[in-house]
Amino acid sequence: MAPKTLSSFLSPFTLPYHLTIPNTKLLNLHSKSTLILCRFSQPQKTHQKATVSETQSLDPPPEPDGTGAAAPTPGDRFLERHRSFEAAKVLLKEKKKKKKEKPVKVSTNVACCYGCGAPLQTSDPDAPGYSDPETYALKKKHHQLKTVICGRCKLLSHGHMITAVGGNGGYSGGKQFIMAEQLREKLAHLRHERALIVKLVDIVDFNGSFLARVRDLAGANPIILVITKVDLLPKGTDFNCIGDWVVEATAKKKLNVISVHLTSSKSLVGVTGVASEIQKEKKGRDVYVLGSANACSLFKIKVRYKMMAENDPVAASAQKYKPIQSAVPGTTLGPIQINAFLGGGKLYDTPGVHLHHRQAAVVHSEDLPALAPQSRLRGQSFPNSQVSSGNGTAGNDNSNGLNGYSIFWGGLVRVDVLKVLPETRLTFYGPKSLQIHMVPSDKADEFYQKELGVLLTPPTGKQRADEWRGLETERQLQIKIEDVERPACDVAISGLGWITVEPLCKSSTSSDSRMEATAGELHLAVHVPKPVEIFVRPPLPVGKSGAEWYQYRELTEKEEEVRPKWHF
Repeated sequence: MAPKTLSSFLSPFTLPYHLTIPNTKLLNLHSKSTLILCRFSQPQKTHQKATVSETQSLDPPPEPDGTGAAAPTPGDRFLERHRSFEAAKVLLKEKKKKKKEKPVKVSTNVACCYGCGAPLQTSDPDAPGYSDPETYALKKKHHQLKTVICGRCKLLSHGHMITAVGGNGGYSGGKQFIMAEQLREKLAHLRHERALIVKLVDIVDFNGSFLARVRDLAGANPIILVITKVDLLPKGTDFNCIGDWVVEATAKKKLNVISVHLTSSKSLVGVTGVASEIQKEKKGRDVYVLGSANACSLFKIKVRYKMMAENDPVAASAQKYKPIQSAVPGTTLGPIQINAFLGGGKLYDTPGVHLHHRQAAVVHSEDLPALAPQSRLRGQSFPNSQVSSGNGTAGNDNSNGLNGYSIFWGGLVRVDVLKVLPETRLTFYGPKSLQIHMVPSDKADEFYQKELGVLLTPPTGKQRADEWRGLETERQLQIKIEDVERPACDVAISGLGWITVEPLCKSSTSSDSRMEATAGELHLAVHVPKPVEIFVRPPLPVGKSGAEWYQYRELTEKEEEVRPKWHF
């Protein structure tokens, strides 16, 4: 049988070289058409078809890339091209992987303080998570590191004000061991988790503690919205009105809220309903308690243990080593895992989100307790003969009402009344520790400079007053009067409280005043420290009068279906 030649396999293609094939068996390995997919560089001159037999051998033509054995063969070029393609594929995959890479969930395997969640350490006694070396070694030996509480938590539990968070949203005074941005990063993984979010909001600071960008943290996960401290609202408040007001305010934010609960951690009102809702909705998912820094730490303690322990023995066994509570925002510095459920799913207490636009971010750490109301709110109204004014006279006898006056709320807020009706009244709701003083606007600057740190606190003391940067932000408000039978709006100060603006006080019965009010506007200028935010919102219906003027909005059938229900 005649030997097979290379031309019988590759013809009519032209090879750039004459090859000597010592063994015809090799041709069988390369007889598939897949090898001729590579493109060979062809000489410019046309070559005659070469027939190569087993014994023929011709000199190869010169190649621009080299000559003789140094020249790269078509196979070399194919391999080089193939490897470059593969390398490009690998790079592409790595880039896509980086883009899709999810934030890493914080490991719970690291030994942490059960009080604040800070990693345990034995090197820096002033830093969070510190434990003396002997105790640490002993607990580690017996596998009991989960029962260790750090030195900072011990001091906090005894009333010491020790801050640890700095940066944008952190606090001045004391050492700063972690940045607010780092705490937010610890929650970044939540939006990618299958979880149930319990979101806590302080009713006294509803707008400031709501977390405007909560969607960035929670993603599309279902949210149980818990409104805390409702026991601090003025006496006689109708909670039906409050519940409807909260649902209306929440619906505008377009979050995946499945229910709203009005609660009080002190009286335990509503806490049972929250615990039941969590048990009902968790469905094997992890539960994350989320809120602004120190907005409602006491509520976390109560709902996690006291109520869940009644129906869940696992929660009862976890009560001994529970996170601490204190008046210092930033008490919790890391996620704390709690075995609070039977049948799967964990409960996580997360670090509070530190917000730079709240008053707590600008005052000294030792002044923080003054911002937290300790008892039921009682509105302080102006004009009011019972409230002292800064110029030494009692009340305001001016027939022009509040026009031309400035009202100071401690050293943190100044309200200049530019244009209001003679019967207009401003009512302040917030901590009682902040005194309110009214002076003529032309004397306001002098009064503030003289009394800052003395009558106007916080800041407290001359040294802090000298360091105080002042009320750098001014916001001009033009408030339209839509209904004289109800307050025009609330002016909420982030991290402090709110001011209710009533165009006409109840004592005004003049028809002329009512006609004038209907067609008028109120002009105020509000000054606060930078970067504290000012919110203008629909008035919160508090006190007995709130139920009288509050109006429920008529809902369509579709709105009724999708609207979250509120519970109390």
